[in-house]
Amino acid sequence: MSKTSLEVFDTTLQETNHWLRLMMEELDSRDRRRAFTALRAGLHALRDRIGPANAVHLGAQLPMLLRGAYYEGWSLPGTTHERHAEDYLNHVDSNLPRNSAFDASEVAMATFRVLAQCLDPGETQKLIRVLPPEIRALWPEIGRPEQVR
Repeated sequence: MSKTSLEVFDTTLQETNHWLRLMMEELDSRDRRRAFTALRAGLHALRDRIGPANAVHLGAQLPMLLRGAYYEGWSLPGTTHERHAEDYLNHVDSNLPRNSAFDASEVAMATFRVLAQCLDPGETQKLIRVLPPEIRALWPEIGRPEQVR
């Protein structure tokens, strides 16, 4: 018997827990709450950078529970135009709690590594292509093609 008696909720809980376990591993943390706030910060910065159409497309790839956190606080036109890694990392940092144990670069890279592990490779490549080269360089090798077309 399922935990909630609703398969859709049990599935999203299971999928979200998988994403959080990966984030905890990437951040070398045992704190699920901190891993969640870091993942949310990384996803918010990415969402705000890639434009509304791409943001909606990415949101559709997330487990339902994470999708709610992803859209939390979003309003159109909430797109930023960071072209440089430093500006992007400042955006990540602005989404982290003040007392975060993680710095923005480790959160950004951990978020990208989790996305690379959880998303379909074709979807990952589409997402990477919409990023400027400096931000794209933060992606792990496993998520990047030899040449982005």
